[in-house]
Amino acid sequence: MPTITAAVIPAAPSADPVPAQKTASYESWRPPVIGVSLLVPVGPDSLVVADLLGTIIVPTGSVHDGQKPAEAAQDVLRGAPDGLPLLRCVAVSCVQLRRRKVITHMLATESMTREDVGRLSYRDPRADVRVLPTMRVVDNLTAGGRQRVLVALQALATGETAYIEGGVVRRSIPADLVQE
Repeated sequence: MPTITAAVIPAAPSADPVPAQKTASYESWRPPVIGVSLLVPVGPDSLVVADLLGTIIVPTGSVHDGQKPAEAAQDVLRGAPDGLPLLRCVAVSCVQLRRRKVITHMLATESMTREDVGRLSYRDPRADVRVLPTMRVVDNLTAGGRQRVLVALQALATGETAYIEGGVVRRSIPADLVQE
């Protein structure tokens, strides 16, 4: 019965060694995407949301170059006679995606009445501005959105500013992310 045997032939020495492949960090490969989300309480137990074709989202917009988050927040919901009654930034969230960092500033407004909310319109004309109970809003958000809203609500109640990095709540916000 024939048998198959394998011979090991040594490779010829190479004049050009193959360089080790370098892996570059994707951080700072592209400029970060900076956004703003609004936490608009209505009474003690409701929030303003945008109903975008059946999807419940927290009102969100982008921060353009040279623009401060508070300025960008005024463009998210329009129709308030004197502009949105912004209180302060209650949370900053950073997520490093494969090729880009996404930074979201969550700003809270003073509590509004349902009548005041009725005058507001969302930046996307396909969406309706609605007032829903806080727990219903939380239940309808994605895991990341749920975490941001719950942390922001806690920060609003305690007077703190929360920092979420990669899904983990941190003690302090890095100085380069603080924008008034």
